[in-house]
Amino acid sequence: MSIASSRTTFTTPQRKTFSMCQHQPPCPSADSTDREAAQLVAHHPEQGWSLLCNGVLLFEDTGELLPDGQVIAPHRPVDPPRVTAAA
Repeated sequence: MSIASSRTTFTTPQRKTFSMCQHQPPCPSADSTDREAAQLVAHHPEQGWSLLCNGVLLFEDTGELLPDGQVIAPHRPVDPPRVTAAA
């Protein structure tokens, strides 16, 4: 009997729901419109991203990557308001 034939492979079912939030009240889910209000779990401004407790990766350009792999395009203002100095 070879070593390769005696190996057993186990697979576990993939989790469909993702929630790192263990506090009360719970943070908004990743699929809700206010998902950005979730608490920070990891913050790496030098790399330009933060991980929220609902599993959302938030990027400094306001783009997002949801736990299911969906990409949310950046939603920052196109033209920032211009500030004029008083004369």
